[in-house]
Amino acid sequence: MSQFIESIKIEDKKIFLLEYHQKRVDQTFTHFGKEGTIDLAKIYKHLEHDEDGLFKLRIVYDLDKKVRTQMIPYAIPEIEDFQLIENNSFDYSFKFEDRKELEKMKMKAKAEEIIIVKNNHITDTSFSNLLFLKGKDWFTPTSYLLNGVQRQNLLKHKEIKETEVTLQNIKEFSHFQIINALNDFDENFIYPLDRIINIPGDEEYLDF
Repeated sequence: MSQFIESIKIEDKKIFLLEYHQKRVDQTFTHFGKEGTIDLAKIYKHLEHDEDGLFKLRIVYDLDKKVRTQMIPYAIPEIEDFQLIENNSFDYSFKFEDRKELEKMKMKAKAEEIIIVKNNHITDTSFSNLLFLKGKDWFTPTSYLLNGVQRQNLLKHKEIKETEVTLQNIKEFSHFQIINALNDFDENFIYPLDRIINIPGDEEYLDF
């Protein structure tokens, strides 16, 4: 049976973006025709977590409501470089625990992290959504693979906008940043576009 995963930010004993995580879990059960759901708030409460600091609460679950949890200390990563990797068939609309396809793409890349290109459109990294800076405005690609919780939250609060980001227009942006449940929107933690080692026109990107 397929297993799914939620990675939830816990900082100083507080749980973040819970409603978005719960909504995604509920939608997963509904999509696969299963009644009921799992209660993430209750799962966290039962852990009796009492440490300050930043943690990733990793919840792996299946549609029979079997659950495994891990509480892992977390540090925001700084990534050396990124590589565009084309994969027109990859689908990650649900947050499956199985990441073999993602890991396979990463292993073949020359950079530390990958940015997946699907049908000419920029999507996500292997573990996050993306934001791109143009002028003073931040944009997230309409062509995401997974509509992440942080992405939904930032759009809801109108801190970012959606736009098409393609191989043709990516050079119109100056910087980018990674966002997910544990990596917040942070204008002090951004990458110049040249951290992507194979921007079109510079080098060919890898096609899988």
